[in-house]
Amino acid sequence: MRDTPRDTLDPSRFPGSWRTFHHLRLLQRAGIEWQRSQAYTAAIETAALAQIWQQKRIIQTAAIYAADTARQLRLAGQLAAVPGQVAARQTPRPFSISVPEASTDYLAGSNYLASMAAHSRPRYEYIDKFLNKPGPSTDPDFVAGAPTIASLEASKVLVIGAGGLGCEILKNLAMSGFRDIHVIDMDTIDVSNLNRQFLFRKDDVGRSKAEVAAATVMSRCKDVKITPFNGKIQDKDEDFYMQFKIIICGLDSIEARRWINATLVGMVDMENPESLKPLVDGGTEGFKGQARVILPTLTSCIECQLDMHAPRAAVPLCTLATIPRQPEHCIEWAKIIAWEEHRKDTILDTDDPEHITWLYDKSLSRAKEYNIPGVTYQLTQGVVKNIIPAIASTNAIIAAACCNEAFKIATSCNPYLNNYMMYTGDDSIYTYTFEHEQKPDCPVCGNLAKMITVNPNHTLQQFIESLGERPEAQLKKPTLRTESTSLYFQSPQSLEEQTRPNLSKQLSELISDGEEIGVSDPAFTIDFKFKLIFQS
Repeated sequence: MRDTPRDTLDPSRFPGSWRTFHHLRLLQRAGIEWQRSQAYTAAIETAALAQIWQQKRIIQTAAIYAADTARQLRLAGQLAAVPGQVAARQTPRPFSISVPEASTDYLAGSNYLASMAAHSRPRYEYIDKFLNKPGPSTDPDFVAGAPTIASLEASKVLVIGAGGLGCEILKNLAMSGFRDIHVIDMDTIDVSNLNRQFLFRKDDVGRSKAEVAAATVMSRCKDVKITPFNGKIQDKDEDFYMQFKIIICGLDSIEARRWINATLVGMVDMENPESLKPLVDGGTEGFKGQARVILPTLTSCIECQLDMHAPRAAVPLCTLATIPRQPEHCIEWAKIIAWEEHRKDTILDTDDPEHITWLYDKSLSRAKEYNIPGVTYQLTQGVVKNIIPAIASTNAIIAAACCNEAFKIATSCNPYLNNYMMYTGDDSIYTYTFEHEQKPDCPVCGNLAKMITVNPNHTLQQFIESLGERPEAQLKKPTLRTESTSLYFQSPQSLEEQTRPNLSKQLSELISDGEEIGVSDPAFTIDFKFKLIFQS
C-alpha cells in the first residue's frame, strides 16, 4: 500500500467537517490507502457528527453504509482497529458505551455505531447534557451516562391533578425524559378550562381530564406511557401510592393537599427506605405561586406550613341570612345555611358534582329573590372550593419549577430545593427560596400537641367555628373529645344529639386550662391534638 501524499488531504475538500480530515490522518497512520477507504471513513464521520447532533436515523444509516463498504473492500484486518481509534479519540460517549477493541471482526465499528443509534435520544439532547457528565454541585453518588438515564426512564411518577398546573406538569415530564407517568383527577373538562388547559379542545368538553390529558401527551411523545385514573385520591389505598418514586401535586384544594400529605407521612416505615415518597407540591393564586419539596417525616410537611395559607375572610352570618348584596353571599348562604337546613346528615363534598349542582340551584334561587345577577356554576364551584382564577403564565412557571425538582430528585444531577420557593409576578417578577422548618407540634409529622390560646368564656360552638378560621387548623366539621369525655360529635345523629347541649356551654365548664383535646375531621385521615391555653 502506498501512503497518500500529504497535499492530497486538503481540508477544503471536506467543508464543515474538520473531524473527517482528522479521521483520514488516522487512516494514514494505520497504513490504509485513503482512496480505497474514503467511503468507509465518510460513514464513520457521518455517524460521529450525527451522534453529536443526536440524529438517530443518520447514525443507523451510516452504520449500515460503513458495514457494507467494509465488506466490499475486504479490509477486515486493516479497518478493524480504525473505528475504535476514531471513537476513542474523537466521538463523544455520553452513554458510556464500550468502544470496540481492535479485532479481526470488520463489523466492530458498525456494531459500535449501532449501539450509539440504539441509545440515541434526539428529543432529550439538551436534557442529556446534564446527565452525561457531573457538575460542580452534583451528588457524590451521581453516575453519569446510561445508568442515570435508565433510572430516569424507569422512574414511576404520579401527577395528582390534570387541570391548569397538571397539563403543564404532564407536558414537562414527558419532555424531560420520564417514560412512566400516572395521572389522577376526578374532574371533567369544562368549556371554561380551554383558555389555559392547553391539552384539551372544544370536542373534549364533558370528558375526563385525566384520560384526555394522557392521550394528548402520548400522541405527541410516542415513547412515553401515561396511565390515567378518573376518580378521587381518597379512593386509592397505600399500596397504590407505594408504587411511585415521586408524587407531584397540581391541586386547587388545600383539603386534598392535606390528605395526601398525611397519607404519605403515615406510609413511612423507618426500616424500609422505599416507603418514603418525595412529594413535590405546586400551587398558584393569580399572579402568585409556590413550589415546595417535602420528604415525609424528614422535612417540613404541608401541615407544618398550613398557617401560610390563611383561610378566606368570613362573611358575617347576618349578612348571608338577611341582606345578601353579592352573588358570593348567595353561594355562601347555600353552603352554610341551606345545606344545614336541608342536608344536615350529608357531609358536603366540594369535589362531588351533585353537591355543587345542588348548591348552585339554591344560590341561583336566592339571587333571583334579591335581584342579584352573576351566580354561575363556575362561580359556585370557585366560592365553595375557594378557587382563585388561574393565570396560564403562572401555571407554566410553577409547573416548570416542580418538574425541575422532580428531575433532580430522580437523577441526583443537582441538589433539589430545600424546601420552599415562592413566586410573585403581579407587580414585577420576584422569587424567594427559604427552608421552612419542621414543627415539633405538627399534628401530622410532629409528636407534640399544638398550643392554642382561647377565651375561657367562649362557648364550645364559638370555639368550633374558630377552628375553621384559624390558619393553623382550618377544620370544617370537627369532632372534639378529651381523654375523659366526648365534647361534641358531628355524626352519627344519635351522638350529635347527645353532645349538642355542650355547644352552648363555656369552655371553662368543659375543660381545664392547659388540657389537651383530640380533634378529628372527616376530610382527613388523622386526628389533631390541641393544648388549650386560657387567656388571662
